[in-house]
Amino acid sequence: MSSSAKDKAKTPETFSELKVKTPPDNSAGIPALISVASQVSKYMNFSDALKVSRKLNQKGGFDCPGCAWPDPDDERSVLGEYCENGMKAMAEEVQNKTIGTEFFSQYSVDELASWTDFEIGKSGRLAEPMYLPEGATHYQPISWDEAFAKVAEHLNGLEFPDEAVFYTSGRTTNEAAFLYQLFVREFGTANLPDCSNMCHEASGKALSETLGIGKGSVTLDDLYKAELVMVVGQNPGTNHPRMLSALERCKKNGGKIISINPLAEAGLVRFTNPQNPLKLLTGGTKLTDIHVPVTINGDVAFFKAILLKLLEAEEQTGNVFDKAFIDEFTYGYDSFIDDLKQYSFENCLEKSGVSKEVFDAVLDLIINRNKIIVCWAMGLTQHENAVDNIRELVNLLLLKGSIGKEGAGTCPVRGHSNVQGDRTVGIWEAAPQKFLDKIEAKYGFKPTTKHGYSVIDAIKAMYEKKAKLFFGLGGNFISAVPDTLYSAEALANCNLTVHVSTKLNRSHLVTGREALIFPCLGRAEKDYQKSGLQVQSVENSMGIVSSTKGILEPCSNALLSEVAVVCGVAHATLKEKSKINWLKYQDDYNLVRQDIEEVVDGFNDYNNRLKQPSGFYLPNGARIRQFHTKTGKANFSINKLPSWKLKEEELVMMTIRSHDQFNTTIYGLNDRYRGVFNERRIIFMNREDMNARSLQEKQVVNIQSNFNGVLREASNFKVIGYDIPKGCCATYFPEANILVPLDSFAHTAKTPASKSIVVSVTAI
Repeated sequence: MSSSAKDKAKTPETFSELKVKTPPDNSAGIPALISVASQVSKYMNFSDALKVSRKLNQKGGFDCPGCAWPDPDDERSVLGEYCENGMKAMAEEVQNKTIGTEFFSQYSVDELASWTDFEIGKSGRLAEPMYLPEGATHYQPISWDEAFAKVAEHLNGLEFPDEAVFYTSGRTTNEAAFLYQLFVREFGTANLPDCSNMCHEASGKALSETLGIGKGSVTLDDLYKAELVMVVGQNPGTNHPRMLSALERCKKNGGKIISINPLAEAGLVRFTNPQNPLKLLTGGTKLTDIHVPVTINGDVAFFKAILLKLLEAEEQTGNVFDKAFIDEFTYGYDSFIDDLKQYSFENCLEKSGVSKEVFDAVLDLIINRNKIIVCWAMGLTQHENAVDNIRELVNLLLLKGSIGKEGAGTCPVRGHSNVQGDRTVGIWEAAPQKFLDKIEAKYGFKPTTKHGYSVIDAIKAMYEKKAKLFFGLGGNFISAVPDTLYSAEALANCNLTVHVSTKLNRSHLVTGREALIFPCLGRAEKDYQKSGLQVQSVENSMGIVSSTKGILEPCSNALLSEVAVVCGVAHATLKEKSKINWLKYQDDYNLVRQDIEEVVDGFNDYNNRLKQPSGFYLPNGARIRQFHTKTGKANFSINKLPSWKLKEEELVMMTIRSHDQFNTTIYGLNDRYRGVFNERRIIFMNREDMNARSLQEKQVVNIQSNFNGVLREASNFKVIGYDIPKGCCATYFPEANILVPLDSFAHTAKTPASKSIVVSVTAI
């Protein structure tokens, strides 16, 4: 079984007809419109596409299931408040075909596993619950009642509640997430790993320590008014395209933009707003004033070099730091400065990989500006020193007084649409005691105070057979997690794996002894319950809670909402033992929100405030200079330089997304902004590194990582010469996740270090 699971987890190693072009220096525009038209015409019914385009991210409409970028508080574009990849997400979720009994009787699990991730995802919307019995080769239909009973049988047959793992994807709404964690805690465990563990956990840890809240401090309006925006380790042109409109507005208002990333991404070079006919004709807006091609994981070194020069200027002039802010609102300044002085500017700059010319230009933009916003994503969070990365940039903002005022602050840009909301309402393996106490007071049972499994802990527990049941509320677990083969074996060790999904993905094919697929409503579909058409809610990257209400009829009468699935499983499992009437929540989601209001801070008058067209902001202490830290102030931190010791043949690799991709969902085989077409098994290398290894363009190679004596290999990748710092390379995930060690993760946060993997490349 283990060998079979490993084979099913691997992405096929065959090649398409690779084409390489010069990467563009412009994003969006007419090519984006053409891409949207192609996706919509190929995968959606025209009438559905028209309805979706009118209501996506609009007031009173539904929230995009893609990224968590906020919608404008004021007017929203009547031409379409969405981006290219938002419509690709809709073409994926609102597909014009469904799959059920006939499909699964035709294709075995082994055959489906031989398909590419793109082919699996485009097979159609899941239309009915499916069951894979032990030893079976094909999924078969099962009724909802039988399926719930099957889960209950397995859960109640466990020796301990901690033998179950309950994963959550970031697309889950507040209502479903709250009920899910409530069920898990009443069942008796806190094993609530989620996608935050794999992306922004390090952000939450660093920001909580330094500023007292694990979220960003800025609003969309702040971005418009910033004097300087630094975009670090982020590719908004692909991952958060609507952010480009905000950056364009910042530029129009006189702001400057610095991008800090090993790759110069097209989205940050120039942006042609497809909703502006004049921009389509004139070629768009230049966004980045300075691009900083930092070496992989050279961020602390670069920021420390900046801090050293700012300190030097402050000691000379006395007007670079905001001393009034530092004296009143911060703690640890003297210790921070003492530590900073131990470092050499020349050494820091060298380790950053940045030239003195580029550095000086950056320093010139920073030194006289105080309305500074730093935005970042997984380019900072997926390293062993990820927490240090973020704390160091917070140090910069504290020195400049750029926290808690207009046009300034922290902006961690979340990936999935409600990953932040899920954490807010309780999806957390390490929930604070205050939250657990409120649950006990409200529901009459005492939640365990023992911390549960994070994603990495959960994988190890399943591998070691300490966890025997995996339940996934959304997501594509096997394609998202590190160390693919180890993780596949871990899932195969389970007695039962369950996935709540809208469409087929590879995780449905890497199963335990038995497996269930629960098809659920998509974000765009109407959710009918006994009390009528339901409204749900989500929280975006900037802490705004807004409503989302489907507009399309469900693609199948056999679908249930995520809320209904959770209530059905909870009712079947706990029965008369439960202190909660689970089925009443399924009938009326207003009742769920009434409970959230009592248990979660900031949700007072939830149902009424949710009716506000733009939603409402949750409390944010850092935004108003109220820092809920142990010191009661914003804390400076001391962070070390990472120490890389590469052998001559080694490179540092980071995993990245293509432009035809969102998280693990593959929309197509092109990466238009990097000039790559029809292929995903790619390794981008510096041309000098290619020459040193006698590698030619498009040559096929194997990639190896060797971490703590364990050799991992990814076979059959084609080399592409690219403008990436020497000693660095990049590959797409999930294809390269096989190389990411499970034991390489951020200290105190356990975010996998998928952006800094030591590898070697061998020609075939």
